[in-house]
Amino acid sequence: MSRTALRICPLCEATCGLTLTIEGTRVTGARGDRDDVFSRGFICPKGASFGAVDGDPDRLRGPLVRRDGELREATWTEAFDAVAAGLRPVVERYGPHAVGVVLGNPNVHTMAGALYPQVLLGALGTRSVFTASTVDQMPKHVSCGLLYGDANAIPVPDLDHTDHLLLIGANPLESNGSLCTAPDFPGKLKALKARGGTLTVIDPRRTRTAKLADRHIAVRPGTDALLLAAMTYVLFDEHLVELGELAPRVEGVDELRSAVRDFTPEAVAGSCDVDADEIRALARELAAAPTAAVYGRIGSCTVPHGTLASWLVDVLNILTGNLDRPGGALFPQAATDRTPRPAGPGRGFALGRWHSRVSQYPEAKGELPLSALAEEIDTATAEGEPIRALIVSAANPVLSAPDGARLDKALGSLDFMVSVDPYLNETARHADVVLPPPPPSQSPHHDFAFNTLAVRNQVRYTRPAIPLEPGRMAETEIFARLILAATGMPGADPAAVDTMVIDQTLGKAVMDPNSPVHGRDPHEVADRLTGDTGPERRLDMMLRLGPYGDGFGVRPDGLTLRQLLAHPHGIDLGPLASRLPQPLKTRSGKVELLPQPIVDDLPRLRQAMSDRADGLVLVGRRHLRSNNSWMHNVPALTGGTNRCTLHIHPEDAERLGVVDGAPVRVKGAGGEVTAPAEITDALRRGVVSLPHGWGHDRPGTRLSHAAADPGVNVNQLLDGSQLDPLSGNAVLNGVPVEVAALTTPL
Repeated sequence: MSRTALRICPLCEATCGLTLTIEGTRVTGARGDRDDVFSRGFICPKGASFGAVDGDPDRLRGPLVRRDGELREATWTEAFDAVAAGLRPVVERYGPHAVGVVLGNPNVHTMAGALYPQVLLGALGTRSVFTASTVDQMPKHVSCGLLYGDANAIPVPDLDHTDHLLLIGANPLESNGSLCTAPDFPGKLKALKARGGTLTVIDPRRTRTAKLADRHIAVRPGTDALLLAAMTYVLFDEHLVELGELAPRVEGVDELRSAVRDFTPEAVAGSCDVDADEIRALARELAAAPTAAVYGRIGSCTVPHGTLASWLVDVLNILTGNLDRPGGALFPQAATDRTPRPAGPGRGFALGRWHSRVSQYPEAKGELPLSALAEEIDTATAEGEPIRALIVSAANPVLSAPDGARLDKALGSLDFMVSVDPYLNETARHADVVLPPPPPSQSPHHDFAFNTLAVRNQVRYTRPAIPLEPGRMAETEIFARLILAATGMPGADPAAVDTMVIDQTLGKAVMDPNSPVHGRDPHEVADRLTGDTGPERRLDMMLRLGPYGDGFGVRPDGLTLRQLLAHPHGIDLGPLASRLPQPLKTRSGKVELLPQPIVDDLPRLRQAMSDRADGLVLVGRRHLRSNNSWMHNVPALTGGTNRCTLHIHPEDAERLGVVDGAPVRVKGAGGEVTAPAEITDALRRGVVSLPHGWGHDRPGTRLSHAAADPGVNVNQLLDGSQLDPLSGNAVLNGVPVEVAALTTPL
């Protein structure tokens, strides 16, 4: 007999509400939850395939421990004992920085990944931290940190109310949105046009999103910052700057005017391959719109000037008076945000507080570049010990980081490695211990990260739709036990980790004059918490201390976990609203429009105006039925148009003798790959495209469907040496490649 259960989809950033059909302990169907306060029934192919993802037979059901060179099934006790035995000697002999931690993208899609990694890092005391952010969005964190003093204060476009939306390097009809949590992003763009608004897309490919646009600019890859700088120049040159109510909250306007004086449309046109008159039209249309928002994503982040491009996105919103106003770009307010403090100067944002050991890359937001992971393992220097042990959570850097072949070899040289992953993938196959979390149907869900980026304030929570199967362990308990094992206490009660966090958080809160529990007994406050588990108690604590919370009885109508559980489709907290100056944490207490690190990097951008390289350049691409390398093992989400092919323009194909469907060799600084050609005029001349996340051809994995059609690893074309210097983000787009037709069939 079947039943239904609600679940928030964890498969991309849109966070849509689902209604699952369950037979016994198996998810047999998924449809959109029409009563969900945020997604209103929207669903994409990934959400519709929730049951197939959840029930993938290649998911590991229990831990694996390496014995006599082979990974074998073990008990959970044996696994955590092995973690303690492997990690503690490394820490004790070589120090905490000899243990590296790698956190992948799926961590932000789970409660465990949101609540426990920072506790783990604090317990280890390591600075050898690497995440997917530095092959994705770190430039946006850095630019917002410099502008607003908080790397997580990221404004999002007010999609439901804007009159003019300019997208650069973004394809939300395929990605469902990123750093902008918006169920039914396609519907919101169509609604924008239906109400008479304008959509402009800047992208070297004619993507599905670009096809919807009123204006599509096929910019040369990697020149996004030049184009945006020229638009900024036009706003000043034609007296179109109008800060409006922002004026008293912004400093550095005159200095910025001087800083962009060289970036005229005529000066950048040749590098961007965009006519100067068209650049001026872009700036004029943006300034003339009643409300407008500029939004940039991965295509403008993973380029040589990613931080400058991300900064200029916000600069354009600020100079046109569209930051922090309805219809422009606004700062969301999540239910689990910290207690709002009074507006005023903060501590600001700093870069380079420490550096990587080999190449001396500066840290950003507490992280080192993922591109540096291999050299931090395999290269000896006098600056300290190499990484000798590694904890990898939900990450597959062998495919997602540049030069995966080198990293693949480096991982094999580690003294010890533990992987928290449901699959034995290209990275996890090197682990000495694999700790597999249960499928998403057996896990609770609340979006801690994505609600801070949501286009409407709301809060939702779903408990597990299916009870944990025998032999499985909750992901939250896996992390708690991992923390204890890494600190030499593998047999301790995992509940102690949550208790410790609650005690520390409330201990600080009662001492904070801005907290609703200031001056109270922390034990009395803790006794008021509800929830069936430690993670639920922590969620209740965050809700009650947050901006909408009851303050532990101070505001009787405020938000609590009990109230949230009584609203299974979520609670709507209203549209985005103006919040400045409260989010600002700069030392000045204002938006610092031209921070010194940006000033120091502008000469490099000026040089780019005369550095155009000839030949082909490479860009990546996304597919609606994929999310990095996660889902290539699910038959329903592969095949058809979701294939690993090299897109090439017809004129480039004719010049090179490339035939549609025939193999081509693509060569870059890091190596070469061979893939079938797909000739299409959907991208501009001089540009080729390979999708990200493929290359499932290494031995020792357990990805049966993905291995049958492995594709190639696009990141093997990169040697890892090209980084955006401010953020440490890998340059994945706009990189030079050579393409040659092959006569031997694939």
